[in-house]
Amino acid sequence: MMSQVQIMSVIGSAVPAPLRELGLLACWYLVQDGEQISGPLTSLPAAQALSERIGTGQTGNFSA
Repeated sequence: MMSQVQIMSVIGSAVPAPLRELGLLACWYLVQDGEQISGPLTSLPAAQALSERIGTGQTGNFSA
């Protein structure tokens, strides 16, 4: 059975510098079994959509 994909949010200094330079104060990652499985995503809806795609077995580029 495949583990559940979770969405993790990070804020402030935990946001990668290139995203902070664009003015983003938060970003989201997908996590499975405690391991990051996506690059930083720039919105919660994007993270939710990617999580659903992974849950249905669709694959692709896992970053924003």
